[in-house]
Amino acid sequence: MKYPLLHDFFLGFIRIHILFHASQSPVYGTALMQELARHGYRIGPGTLYPILHSLEKKGFLTSQKMVVQGKMRRYYAITADGRDALQQGQAKVKELVKEIIEE
Repeated sequence: MKYPLLHDFFLGFIRIHILFHASQSPVYGTALMQELARHGYRIGPGTLYPILHSLEKKGFLTSQKMVVQGKMRRYYAITADGRDALQQGQAKVKELVKEIIEE
């Protein structure tokens, strides 16, 4: 990425995006990478999994291993603190959009 600061912004957006999808239903890494790609974020496992682990370590997500079609998959679900962080993030995004786009 040409501008390192944009990289930091995008990582923040990705975190909010992950919390949003985890608030809808439990999510797993490959599906998240596909969903994020739909929105133009090209993110690989070397970036995504450390973000997921960090969100879990901070108490915003919990995880549970499940066997799906013979493969072990780790599903991530949002916590109460994660919902609170998501709501705060959404409010900040709305405020920012209103200020820089709508006015």
